[in-house]
Amino acid sequence: MRLFLFCSDMIIPVIILGIVCYGVTQHVDVYESFIKGANSGFQTVIKIMPTMLALMIAVGILRASGLLETIGMWIGSMTDHIGFPGELVPLTVVKMFSSSAATGLLLDLYKEYGTDSRIGLIASISMACTETIFYTMSVYFMTAKVRKSRYTLPGALIATFAGIAASVVLAGMF
Repeated sequence: MRLFLFCSDMIIPVIILGIVCYGVTQHVDVYESFIKGANSGFQTVIKIMPTMLALMIAVGILRASGLLETIGMWIGSMTDHIGFPGELVPLTVVKMFSSSAATGLLLDLYKEYGTDSRIGLIASISMACTETIFYTMSVYFMTAKVRKSRYTLPGALIATFAGIAASVVLAGMF
């Protein structure tokens, strides 16, 4: 066990050291490259800040107004019949927009139902195998200046539903 702890503590410093050593052997000004990359990353953060702020505000409004729970109860009455608990519908909807807001909902589910409950297991697995579709699409497409997303949204929704189905099946195994 101590070996695993040591390895997990050392993996990031070893990777950073490896990158610096590789850059030095290739005669690259590593510090200057780092500064240019950090500047570019900071500019990207500034560009996507309005999108991130709008998504966070929208999720906060949905959650505070109770609309999210109402939608969850309505959809949940249908999903209960196929084995997906209605209590997880708000988590699934919010996860498509914001991972941090979904984490807040996940913690609320843990407090109410417990981490080892069926709902807790399905929630944990679905959080791991679904993506923040709308956040990712808006941020990355805006940054890359993609105007036509074609099949991205349908493909992402299919992948999300597959992840949710897998979470129900996998939670049933435990």
